Amino acid sequence: MRPILAALALLAILLAEACGEDETAAAPPPVALTQDAIGHYCGMALVEHDGPKGQILLRGSDRPVWFSSARDTIAFTMLSEESKAIRAVYVSDMAKAESSTRPGATNWVEARSAHFVLGSDRRGGMGAEEAVPFSDKAAAERFAAEHGGRVLAFAEVPRDWTLGDGGTAPGAPGQPAAPPAPPPAGSPRHAH
Repeated sequence: MRPILAALALLAILLAEACGEDETAAAPPPVALTQDAIGHYCGMALVEHDGPKGQILLRGSDRPVWFSSARDTIAFTMLSEESKAIRAVYVSDMAKAESSTRPGATNWVEARSAHFVLGSDRRGGMGAEEAVPFSDKAAAERFAAEHGGRVLAFAEVPRDWTLGDGGTAPGAPGQPAAPPAPPPAGSPRHAH
């Protein structure tokens, strides 16, 4: 009986190590956008829509899940009914885009390290308010200064804005700016 228990314990350790290696494996690279890319939610060809796009690579599949907007890409990660076997989340890098409407087929940034401009005057591929992504924070800030909105990290993009109608994003045209973040503990407040 002991040899069987020892074998099972060894098998459990090996399986745990194998799973751990899979979790820490490097993310696969993004896939170039082609004419065949069809949006997960809209069922339409992505190349027919302007603005930033997205793709999510899932474990167990070499084919990306495509999105006609960066906002839809973020929404996928928030929805409980969507797969959580996410290996990588890529959005168009508008800092390297051909133009504000044509992001390019190979300009991608990992969404979880991107900077998003919410509340700008730019719309996404399906005409809704967009989370315009940038790999470079300074480029995102320049875009926000020119087109309105504010810069947020992936984790800061509000769930209700992403899954709602988009009209209530802080800093959106016609919407009040979000209150400033409180100063760090122990720092003095300065009047402006």
